[in-house]
Amino acid sequence: MNRKLISSGSEFELKIGYSRAVVDGDYVFVSGTTGFDYGSMSISENPAEQADQCFKNIEKALLEAGSSLDQVVRVHYIFPEKSDFEPCWPIFKKYFEKVEIEVTARVNHA
Repeated sequence: MNRKLISSGSEFELKIGYSRAVVDGDYVFVSGTTGFDYGSMSISENPAEQADQCFKNIEKALLEAGSSLDQVVRVHYIFPEKSDFEPCWPIFKKYFEKVEIEVTARVNHA
């Protein structure tokens, strides 16, 4: 079985043994991802900015794996503060708007 490991360049990958993503056959598995900006080596205090950066990090890994956000099947969000979830909704919509349109179309045609 051929596997491809996708690295984010994070020092923690070597320290604790994980990859940003793993390609295994037709599947791409993306590890838990934070809003850390590897370009500036910083993380915003703003949860919505962190969510946006998180999706940029995931999108970069998916593209390197030959995939895209359009192919995402499942997402699991974890927020330390429940109140930070709703302000991030516009970010989720920004990255998954195509999925929302497809779901709406299916519901309206049912």
